[in-house]
Amino acid sequence: MAFPTETVYGLGADAANAQAVAKIYTVKGRPTDHPLIVHIASMQGMGEWASDIPEYAIKLARDFWPGPMTLIVKRSELAGDFITGGQDSVGLRVPNHAIALALLQAFEKTGGKGIAAPSANRFGQVSPTTAAAVIEELGDYLSAKDIVLDGGACDVGVESTIIDCTGDIPRILRPGAISDEMVAECTGLEIIRTYRFVYDSAAGLTIIKPDQLRVSGSLENHYAPKAKVFLDQQPKTGQGFIAMADIETPVGVIRLASPLTNDEYARVLYQALRAGDEQGLDEIVAIQPLGEDIAAAIRDRLKKASSKQ
Repeated sequence: MAFPTETVYGLGADAANAQAVAKIYTVKGRPTDHPLIVHIASMQGMGEWASDIPEYAIKLARDFWPGPMTLIVKRSELAGDFITGGQDSVGLRVPNHAIALALLQAFEKTGGKGIAAPSANRFGQVSPTTAAAVIEELGDYLSAKDIVLDGGACDVGVESTIIDCTGDIPRILRPGAISDEMVAECTGLEIIRTYRFVYDSAAGLTIIKPDQLRVSGSLENHYAPKAKVFLDQQPKTGQGFIAMADIETPVGVIRLASPLTNDEYARVLYQALRAGDEQGLDEIVAIQPLGEDIAAAIRDRLKKASSKQ
């Protein structure tokens, strides 16, 4: 079942059912050693999936769940290798969307423990922020029994902040709407930002160093449209253009988005990249937003999208 969250649409299956989870990997074309995030109905469900939850992780859950934040914790026996990619940790999140929460709560009443739900797109491609984008992306791969819940456009528009909580201090593995400063203020701890990527030829993947944790969205080439994406340069005639509204569009350039704020930039980014593909554009230029709020997440996604050259 594809369903909306506040970040992007997820492709969900019973996180405790290996056969169901295998279908996620098949539909997405995702490497089977790339872990999935387990969505739960409330923070009380953490104990089912985690064997050790540090105090600062509990503080983060209390402050930011439901919300756009994923916590990586040491896994319990419930978290099988088919969810964790064979790692000894598992990612957990409580989404902040009425439909997602209603789905999780209804599933919990039937005895379900959680729903594994990566973004509802083909692996490495642009994440969907509307139900129509899900159908466009995955329609050929879904069966008649599969369901797409339409909850309108996503409010945040980029994936959740991922925080490694398996050590003594939090490590930010993927930036999102929950910023570094918000994490530091909540926990009272120094945080480590881990946005560096190194290619591992043996694994055939670009993975995070030095943690060596594989997490969603950790490949260097990710979130990429069919068009080539270029950053922070003057757009030329025939190219698509994404930039803040106060930046003018040169003659002959196709404007794809003109956000007024960083929050709006995040909300429309993936829609704009998809619009470029729909218009058959070969190249898109994006002027990256400034700031250390959600702008850091936007820059992260654009950097990965632009690495597909």
